[in-house]
Amino acid sequence: MIAKLRGRLDSMGEDWAVIDVGGVGYLVFCGARTLAALPAVGEAVELAIETHVREDHIHLYGFSTNADRETFRVLTTVQGVGAKVGQAILSALSTEQISQAIAAGDQHAFKRASGVGPKLAQRLVVELKDKLMPFAMTAAALTAPAAGKPAKGGSIVEDAVSALVNLGYGRMEAFGAVSRAAQADGGAPLGALIKTSLRELGNPDGR
Repeated sequence: MIAKLRGRLDSMGEDWAVIDVGGVGYLVFCGARTLAALPAVGEAVELAIETHVREDHIHLYGFSTNADRETFRVLTTVQGVGAKVGQAILSALSTEQISQAIAAGDQHAFKRASGVGPKLAQRLVVELKDKLMPFAMTAAALTAPAAGKPAKGGSIVEDAVSALVNLGYGRMEAFGAVSRAAQADGGAPLGALIKTSLRELGNPDGR
């Protein structure tokens, strides 16, 4: 199984690149973000590789980072997400944005990807909640009420996110801003957390 390729970029197309490794050209299928990060033809390149072996073919899928490859692996465990859709999701969203969308329960974010409809978007959020853990674990820690400051009807972060959504911000955008604000000062009261989040969003007045 091929896990990494290091060589020179021979050529590239809409969804593929050929990597020349010691005179052997490897055809690698890549998403838009990976292709955009490639150097000029003829220059050195290194890609993390996911190898899919089938009865009638062997396909190589390339990624700029190991984290993107791991995210691809997890995405394709969801029913209805094959390699093509997995690549489409990683073309529309970065690994961090995918984790944020799952932690925030933001189904709409996944609809940006070609081939992802409402039902599949919902399935992704539900099934991946416990699989893509890095951001989700951070979110869980942030949403735990501070000692002596329990939030009514849910966590203080959830309340802050809801407030920003009511102001017209997207749920994933709001979740990211509130998470960063809470990381800076996890003990801040709700009002202060919302104000800090608005500054993160470049809107200190909430208008």
